[in-house]
Amino acid sequence: MIDFHPSGQKRFQHLLIALRNDKLTLLALAIFIFYALIALLAPLLAPYDTAGNDFMDLVNAEIPPYWVSGDSRFWLGTDTQGRDLITVILYGTRLSLTIGVSAVLIQMVAGITIGLIAGYIGGRLDSFLMRCADIQLSFSTIMVAIIVLALFQAAFGSAAYQQLAMLMLILVIGIAEWPVFARMVRASVLAEKEKEYVDAARVLGVSQSRIMFRHILPNSLSSVLVILTIQIANAIVAEAALSFLGLGMPPTQPSLGALISSGVSYLFAGSWWICFFPVSR
Repeated sequence: MIDFHPSGQKRFQHLLIALRNDKLTLLALAIFIFYALIALLAPLLAPYDTAGNDFMDLVNAEIPPYWVSGDSRFWLGTDTQGRDLITVILYGTRLSLTIGVSAVLIQMVAGITIGLIAGYIGGRLDSFLMRCADIQLSFSTIMVAIIVLALFQAAFGSAAYQQLAMLMLILVIGIAEWPVFARMVRASVLAEKEKEYVDAARVLGVSQSRIMFRHILPNSLSSVLVILTIQIANAIVAEAALSFLGLGMPPTQPSLGALISSGVSYLFAGSWWICFFPVSR
């Protein structure tokens, strides 16, 4: 089989070399891996089992951290429902990362597919898809999410919303940000499709779908990796903001934004740790 894109492997090697030489990027990657491992290992690392009877007890509500209260049961204190903050933060980090990564996967799949088709086929289809992307980008992600989630909650009730809150957050954040990937991939495809290996593939009768996904796409993914890391962070921030506004995860499944939201109202009452530690994450 003839390989029409020999530069793909070299570009990947150059990307790895650039990553190794960029200390700041390696530090950011290490921090992300650290938090991802903490999220995955939350059931093993958490001091308390969320299904246990001793996890939530109003008798233990608003206990300060260990160095203030001297209570060795709760090193970072407890929240207003008597839950251990370390346990809640670990599970909240897991929940926020799950929502962020899942939303970005939707963005990536939709954006790469649309950008690849628009850049390769061009013409009216390209103009239509890019105008749709421009319209989507003209609206703030948070604003669109607030409108959609508020309408859903008003139409189906808070009980139904709490059951589908995680799915709704993933879909809304994912669908709202696809143009970021689409525009970047389209720009790369416009440059790649004029190269000789694409002309050679056309002459040999290779189908358009194979040219797009087998030959052009691998050479257009280097820029996607950069956007991927940024969008994961943006998705987590968007989820935290929505949860802070009361349109995110329910109190029974606290994300980092929900923890911050519940802690703000008690911040000036002296229970500063409820808000401080989730923010520091």
